[in-house]
Amino acid sequence: IIVCGTAGPWSEGSDYEAGWRLAKDHKIDMIDEHYYQTPGWFIYHQDYYDQYDRNGSKVYLGEYAAHAPGRPNNVETALCEALHICGMERNGDVVAMSSYAPLLAKDGHVNWSPDMIYFNNKEVKPTVTYHVHKLCSNYCGDEYIESTLSVNEGRKGVRERLVVSTVRDSKTGKVYIKMVNLLNHPVKGKLDLSSLKDRFGEARSMDARLHVITGNWDEWGVLPKESDIKVKPEFDYELPAYSFSLIEI
Repeated sequence: IIVCGTAGPWSEGSDYEAGWRLAKDHKIDMIDEHYYQTPGWFIYHQDYYDQYDRNGSKVYLGEYAAHAPGRPNNVETALCEALHICGMERNGDVVAMSSYAPLLAKDGHVNWSPDMIYFNNKEVKPTVTYHVHKLCSNYCGDEYIESTLSVNEGRKGVRERLVVSTVRDSKTGKVYIKMVNLLNHPVKGKLDLSSLKDRFGEARSMDARLHVITGNWDEWGVLPKESDIKVKPEFDYELPAYSFSLIEI
C-alpha cells in the first residue's frame, strides 16, 4: 500500500508547506500536488522540481494545466504543459506520476475550463492538449538521458522558451527526443547524438519517426503530423514556430 498525502491546491503557500512538512515528519510515501498556472509560470519554472529532496516523498502531480486569460485550450497552453512534462521527465526520480485535469466535459454542460476532451451525443473532440499528452505518454521511456541545450541568442527569454528532453525505453531500446519551441519563429537546431554512437554502429544514418504538433499560438483544432526521417550522429533540425517535436529512434 502506497500512502499518498496532499499538499493542497497550490504550488506554494500555507497548505503546500504544511502538507510537505507532514510528509517529511511522517515519512509519507507520496504527495499529491495540485496547481493551475499561467503560461508564463510554466515558462519561468522549468526548474521547479530540480531542487526537491531526492530522498524525500515522491510527487504525484494529480492536477495541473496551463490557464491563459479566458481559459482556452490552445497551442500555447498545450506547449507550456509539454515544457513542464519535459521538466518532470528530467526529475523522474522525484515525480512518479502526473495527470492533467480535468479530463472530460460535455458540450453545453461545462462547469470548468479548460478540459482535455470534449464530447456530445455524436462525437468526441480531443483538444491539442490531448494530443500533446498522448505523445508524451506513449513515448515516455523509463530512463532519462542527460543532455544539454545551448543557444546563440543571449536573451534570457529566448532560452526559457526552448526545451529538450531525451529518454530511453529499456524494453525496446528506442530513444525519444522531445523538443518544445514556444517562440513565434522557427529555430534552426543542430542535434548531436554522438553519445548514442553505439546505436549507429557502422551505419551513417538510422531510420526514425518524427511527430510534430504546431500551429498559431491561439489555435485549438491542431492535429499531430507524422513522417519518416533519417537521423545521423549529427544532423540539422528546424523547430517550427510554436511547436512540439518528438523524434522516435
